[in-house]
Amino acid sequence: MGRLILVLGGVRSCKSTFAEDKARKIGGDDVLYVATAQAEDDEMHLRVEKHRSSRPHSWPTLEAPQDVGSAIRQVAGEVQAILVDCLTFLVANRLLAVSGPEEDPFDHPRSDPFDETIEAKVLEEVEALASCAQEINGSMIVVSNEVGMGVVPAYDLGRAYRDLLGRANQQLADHADEVYFLVAGIPMRVK
Repeated sequence: MGRLILVLGGVRSCKSTFAEDKARKIGGDDVLYVATAQAEDDEMHLRVEKHRSSRPHSWPTLEAPQDVGSAIRQVAGEVQAILVDCLTFLVANRLLAVSGPEEDPFDHPRSDPFDETIEAKVLEEVEALASCAQEINGSMIVVSNEVGMGVVPAYDLGRAYRDLLGRANQQLADHADEVYFLVAGIPMRVK
């Protein structure tokens, strides 16, 4: 039975660095890195490259913007640690797949971002990820942003995203064996 570790924090709180260090301590070179971001602009390409260069080259990378649990099951084998970076993009990918972007997703989302079926799909994805973590023999470390402590977004899609990610974080934290919250690079164990 696997262990699930959730690493939460705000933007630039060193979540990924902390999670990578934890994965390295658990698995050494035997770590599967699961990337959920979709680099669709120059700024995201730079972020992805920075993350790529900071982790060991021996860690294989699985690109999985959606259906992460299924993707991991297909390739994980017997690794000591799986690092999923991050739930933040996974939830965004699910939301944008049904709500936008069309032209301007903030002004003209394709569908109601508060639709309960969207929330159900997101939480189903989170449940599948938690289930996958229990099935593996190693540890799964999942990184996510805490976005509920800042300014309320001005647009429906942003508010729906904040709410969805908050619920997804709660659901994953409920399943987690350990939960860490990072502030200014300082980790605090909260579970």
